[in-house]
Amino acid sequence: MINNEKMFIKKVMKKTVIGITVVGKDREGIVATFTNFVFSQSGNIEKVNQNVIKGLFGMYLEASFTNKIDVNNFDSEIQKLAKKEKMDVNTHHETNTEKNIAVFVTKESLCLETILTAANKKSLKGNISVIIATEKTLEPLAKKSKIPFIIIEEKNQEKAEAEIIEVCKKYNVDLIALARYMKILTPNFVWRYPNRIINIHPSLLPAFAGALAYAQAYERGTKIIGVTSHYVTENLDQGPIIFQDSFDVNPNDSLEEIKVKGQRLEAATLLKAIKMHLENKLEVRWRKVHIKSK
Repeated sequence: MINNEKMFIKKVMKKTVIGITVVGKDREGIVATFTNFVFSQSGNIEKVNQNVIKGLFGMYLEASFTNKIDVNNFDSEIQKLAKKEKMDVNTHHETNTEKNIAVFVTKESLCLETILTAANKKSLKGNISVIIATEKTLEPLAKKSKIPFIIIEEKNQEKAEAEIIEVCKKYNVDLIALARYMKILTPNFVWRYPNRIINIHPSLLPAFAGALAYAQAYERGTKIIGVTSHYVTENLDQGPIIFQDSFDVNPNDSLEEIKVKGQRLEAATLLKAIKMHLENKLEVRWRKVHIKSK
């Protein structure tokens, strides 16, 4: 029997989370300027990470809002502040819509082919919006999939990254996948996409760091060889590890046979990491990647 007493239902307010990256010339007071801005918008600081390298300042703020917030107005106001402070500021909003993916490549095809196959089979919860390359070798794959293919020919890395940043802004990129991209990204770029750049490395990090990992493993006569997918940080091959896998090595295997085995595993492990990220199943805490239970 239902009585006339009032029933009170406690509503749990869903948080709106906004990631904010700030990059520019280091100077005093810049941290307080942007944290105070968040507080002025009735926000709470969930995470803050800052770095300074050779006078370059980079900061990532994750702000949450329990009250309804006009995201467009927030973005507009923080850009006004960015202009005043002469800092490059970007905001990132996690949504349930498909994320835009940029795939960075050089000339090795298998990782890109594996990602494109997954996209064609609709098994990626994201849209490959652009492929960015250092040369034209893989352009036919992009044309076949009808995906924009942008070649960055600039040899100076800082100038090249300035071009890449504009391309990423144009295509509203949420996630960057390094599919055997043979360039080292600078802090100026990496800090703009915290925990949103995934790389694949041909070894079980932190061992055999660098470009000749398979040759090192071959020369040392290792019995297993592994691959590591990880988020990219300003420190080469030192970012939070997402997944690792390995394969057995027969003493009679040639270096080429090892490479073939390794490249197949690279592609599979990179794709697994990308899928998990797109499904919001990964969380970085204290430099470790945790897989969410729900």
